Amino acid sequence: MVLCGGQGRRFGGDKTSADLAGRPILDHLLDDLPANWDVLCVGQRRPTGREVRWCREEPPGGGPVAALAAALPSVSSPVVVLLAGDMPYAGTAAAMLADRLAELDGVEAVVGTDGDHRLQPLLGAYRAEALRRALPGSPAGTPLMRLMDRLVVVTDPVGDQAGLDVDTPDDLEQARHRLGG
Repeated sequence: MVLCGGQGRRFGGDKTSADLAGRPILDHLLDDLPANWDVLCVGQRRPTGREVRWCREEPPGGGPVAALAAALPSVSSPVVVLLAGDMPYAGTAAAMLADRLAELDGVEAVVGTDGDHRLQPLLGAYRAEALRRALPGSPAGTPLMRLMDRLVVVTDPVGDQAGLDVDTPDDLEQARHRLGG
């Protein structure tokens, strides 16, 4: 599940459509995900280089918990990998987190921490049933960390590159520098 519905206030517009080496940031993330994964994007529908399904949070721009609530009814797998669409290098780490969750009994989520040890809840693998139980009745505007407080979570370091999210124009320059262009 890739969340693409943010307003990008600090960036100045849609971050996932920003150009990174001739392609949108979202396509970099999608290309890095395992080819056999069914991908559901939440946000305004747009063209992508990979076939994905789309849904929309209610209300549009209602935040990540509203996006999660809109998408979960379309999920049939026991594990949901939750990603921010503005994290161009997160795909490989996402697969690693999903594998780690499969190894752990009694754990409901494995969430990445970046190079500064900050929790990245939009780079994590979650048990779908645990997410369904944790969702509040009114998800719009609910902070994602409040949802995390209702889950048994283990963290795993993913490093600076996987944890890089493009929130500002400076972040986009960092992402371009990592690609060498």
